[in-house]
Amino acid sequence: MNSQDQKDFERLVFENRERLKELAAINKTTSIIKENKPIGDTLQHICMILPNAMQYPENTSARIEFGPFSTETPEYDKKAPDQLHRNFTSIDNIKGQIIVQYNSKFPDADDGPFLNEEQNLLNNIASLITGYINSYKAKQVFTNHLQREQDVEMVDTSVSADKGMQLFQKYLYRQNFDRDVFHDLMPFKVKEILLIATLYDAYSIEKEGRFAEHVLGEYQQLNLSSFPRITGVSTEEEIFSQLQSKHFDLIIYMIGADMKTPFQLCKKIKDEYPYIPVYFLVNNKSFQTEMLHVGQNNCFFDKIFYWNGEPSVFFAMVKHLEDKVNLDNDTNLALVRIILLVEDDPRYYSRYLPLLYSIVMEQTKRIIDDVTTDELYKILKLRGRPKILLASSYEEAESIISKYEEFLLCLITDVKFERKGKICPTAGFDLVKSLRCRMKDLPIIIQSSDIENSEQAFKLKSTFIDKNSETLTTEIRSFISYYLGFGNFTYRTPDGREIAVARTLKEFESHLRNIPDESLLYHAKHNHFSLWLMARGEIQVAKILGPKSVIDFKSPEEIRRFLIQIIQQHRNERNKGRVVNFEDIDYFEEGNIISLSSGSIGGKGRGISFINSLIYSFDFSKSFGNINLKTPRTAVIGVEEFESFMQRNQLWEVALSESFEVIANRFMEAKLSEGLIKKLKKLLKMINKPLAVRSSGLFEDSMRQPFAGIFETYLLPNSHPNYDIRLQQLCNAIKMVYASVFSDVAKGYIEAVNYKIEEEKMAIVLQEVVGTQYGNYYYPHISGTAQSYNYYPVSDMKPEEGVAVMAVGLGKYVVEGEKAYRFSPAMPGVEINSMKDLVKNSQVDFFAVDLSKHDINLMEGDTAGLARLDIYDAESHGTLKHCASVFDPDNNSISPGIDKMGPRIVNFANILKYDYIPLAKTISVLLNIVRESMGSPVEIEYAVDLNPNDDYKASFYLLQIKPLIGDNMDYDINTDELNKDDLMLYAERSMGNGRIDEVCDVIFVKYDSFDKTKTIEIAAEIEKLNAKLGGEKRKYLLLGPGRWGTRDRFIGIPVVWHQISNAKAIVETGHDDFPLDASMGSHFFHNVTSLNIGYFSIDPISNNGFINWDKIKKQEIVQDLFYTRHVRFKTPLNIRMDGKKRIAVISEQ
Repeated sequence: MNSQDQKDFERLVFENRERLKELAAINKTTSIIKENKPIGDTLQHICMILPNAMQYPENTSARIEFGPFSTETPEYDKKAPDQLHRNFTSIDNIKGQIIVQYNSKFPDADDGPFLNEEQNLLNNIASLITGYINSYKAKQVFTNHLQREQDVEMVDTSVSADKGMQLFQKYLYRQNFDRDVFHDLMPFKVKEILLIATLYDAYSIEKEGRFAEHVLGEYQQLNLSSFPRITGVSTEEEIFSQLQSKHFDLIIYMIGADMKTPFQLCKKIKDEYPYIPVYFLVNNKSFQTEMLHVGQNNCFFDKIFYWNGEPSVFFAMVKHLEDKVNLDNDTNLALVRIILLVEDDPRYYSRYLPLLYSIVMEQTKRIIDDVTTDELYKILKLRGRPKILLASSYEEAESIISKYEEFLLCLITDVKFERKGKICPTAGFDLVKSLRCRMKDLPIIIQSSDIENSEQAFKLKSTFIDKNSETLTTEIRSFISYYLGFGNFTYRTPDGREIAVARTLKEFESHLRNIPDESLLYHAKHNHFSLWLMARGEIQVAKILGPKSVIDFKSPEEIRRFLIQIIQQHRNERNKGRVVNFEDIDYFEEGNIISLSSGSIGGKGRGISFINSLIYSFDFSKSFGNINLKTPRTAVIGVEEFESFMQRNQLWEVALSESFEVIANRFMEAKLSEGLIKKLKKLLKMINKPLAVRSSGLFEDSMRQPFAGIFETYLLPNSHPNYDIRLQQLCNAIKMVYASVFSDVAKGYIEAVNYKIEEEKMAIVLQEVVGTQYGNYYYPHISGTAQSYNYYPVSDMKPEEGVAVMAVGLGKYVVEGEKAYRFSPAMPGVEINSMKDLVKNSQVDFFAVDLSKHDINLMEGDTAGLARLDIYDAESHGTLKHCASVFDPDNNSISPGIDKMGPRIVNFANILKYDYIPLAKTISVLLNIVRESMGSPVEIEYAVDLNPNDDYKASFYLLQIKPLIGDNMDYDINTDELNKDDLMLYAERSMGNGRIDEVCDVIFVKYDSFDKTKTIEIAAEIEKLNAKLGGEKRKYLLLGPGRWGTRDRFIGIPVVWHQISNAKAIVETGHDDFPLDASMGSHFFHNVTSLNIGYFSIDPISNNGFINWDKIKKQEIVQDLFYTRHVRFKTPLNIRMDGKKRIAVISEQ
């Protein structure tokens, strides 16, 4: 082949390669668009693939703009000289453009350095993007249209990543959404009453001298929370002195023998204080008649009440005013119903109003007592009772009916009262006839002292009550209970035959499924469902049902489905984010936590329930884009089961005296309560995935008593074909968690922190394991932890930005300090490790639940149901695609993705650097929210399922939260004042805050005899020395090479917490092949930080501190073992830690 042929061949190869790259870009763009993700996410992913389609991909960057969206690849520079632009416009005339640029100078081609084919490629991609955007927007318009049809008014609980979140208020709103409406009811309350009376008049009401108690006795009887204060006055001077000194909500004037003075005084009062209502209370019928005549021509008073010997009239006067003032507010906010009383005679309405208030309050209170045990909620719900209005004329009654017709619950009317300024003997009948034309099913009482009016009342389909009846109270009470929704709901046929009785909302729903259509239609036509729900304070449901009528539905079955759906939605919404009793649920859903036993749910349970509450209190969708934030399905067993288990099986003595092997066997033989087993049976039938059985001690993960990782957690495959064996495995796991309270590890730790074993009580958390099944294995794509404060920042990282660690598979790999990937959520693209360390310390295996392990032996520990798989198994399962990169040893480079041959490096590049999902942003926002919510630095545990759900989104499961540190970070070390020659230790990478001055003892690993293959033996020596010092109640300083608390014995000393539980400060030092990246296990890390144990890192190579070994070795040798030595200083060491500067110093005192 001559040189020209060679050139032609190379040109063809080049062109062919370029065409393949362009075709691949179009195919990838098409594939991205098919995922139907939001516009911003889609444009971002397309932007990331563009450089690879160009001639010089290593020197190419790209940017896509569209309306408010913009995204670009790293190293994009808008000032670059060589750029290729393509514009596009959406159907709604929003403009966008694609920009591709070369970051270096290249030879000219068809258009500057760009080929014609590259221009055509951008044209094609621009067309694809335009078609996608137009399609996406059309779907949005359609969805929004449907949403508007179904829209229910909601308060914004979204969380912004950038703006102030007002977390507490939004949290309270979501938690109290079903009770906040009650807070807003009855805004006007009579708090101050000015009572004008002579001493004799007051005495005539109560002859025993307990006037205020007698007047306000109704408040006490009904357990109402707000009592008005009564100020008594007798003279004109006293009246105006009080009115000038403070505000009064109501003036009650008791009229005695003198009638002239009250008129004169009230005229003066109304002239100066026209806004204060004045009620007259008279005890003489002749006075009453005369006052009514005077009142028609003057405005000296607002209402007359008649004293009939019953002090409850005072209560009725107050409530009458409150209802009148609050009417508009309460009907608008909560559809509160109205009972209208039409009566012009003060003698009768002074009797009826107290009677009605007493009946309504008692009935409402009885219902509330049935449906809630929350005392505050009971008080609030009383505010939703029906309002009672009083009208004294036909025109006044018509005015009220006209304005509040849709809220009218019932009418109680006299027959003869004023109409058009004159007494009309048939005014009541006329009012009912008028009302029946509009509201044919409204319950009505016609009451009269003339028994002959009963016949006409019946013709008007109204109940008649004789005013003079000795059973008046009983008759009205029966009427209210039967017709107004108070009491139980009785399902009837149209002819009145009883079918079923519902005492609770759950029974109401249950019967609703089975009643015949004729009964359903009967109650629906008469609005009985809405009335009963409103009477029980279920305002949110009643609000939805209220506007509906039978004609809105095609069939009785459609009505039935609608009612059941609304009730279920209401219950689910009310329960979301809450701990709900097992008896109150129909389904086991992610939205709430189920309580299987009473008592405290422990520290971990509290954290999980708080997470759940947080997630369902806010709308995170605006912050997290294409990630759904969730919690796994969770149930909790309160500590009362643990206490009962210990006592019933007589386990305390063996638990406190025997070895753990004996304890475990005895606990396995013991029995859980029948009640719990019965619930577990039902629960297990709802779960077909692996199950985590977690400890939740009272002190666990708490702010001041950290017990992280001390007790056991078991992961059950839950895969045995025999249901009874699965149940037994679950019961055994619960009993083993109970037994772990008395393990050697737990006992040693509890003793070290000065607690008694009897103080710890154990709750249990049951969680469905996050993940997907791959053959016989089950695991999530990603598990990890994150802390809101980073004690080991590198490069431009800031400590307050936090740090995260994650790995493929189950979270056990991360929390136990194995080779997980560490990154900054605020700067996910910055590599913390060098290329060499990244390759050397990459994850090579992972944990998964082994579904083939049908028979598991829990005595083997928390790995009994697990398998440890090679990282290449994950690749064969298809779970490594976005989690790993490929190392190219020839070029010493790492390429994202696993398309190439070569060693796999688990660094999550597609996710963290190229934002396949916004995981880093999600973690960062969550850390900020949880930190703000808890008021201290925190750690979270999470799992990620990359499989798209119905919304085409990945799922981020927040599993656990706990405080990171308990002390204030305000201890200051002035480095200018330090004399380093006097120091025994100086560290510029430290963790902890404050001062420690009780340590004389030092345990260190001897450098000369150190052997990295003998780290297990070294840990055993340290445990021996630790136990000895613990017995002597002495704390110590621990020094040694590599990581402390790792499970990988070849990169550090694999101590567990109880082996070093008496250490007050820990120092890790540099040594060959022992990296210092602080990748300690989560449990170890939590205990170090929460107990404010100093943790210092000193690497002589990086010159970030020093240890004066000469000073240490000169001290008295207490015990010299093969690998370790224990020395003692004569006086306590002065250990100081500056948490903000991350500096620590140790000196002799």
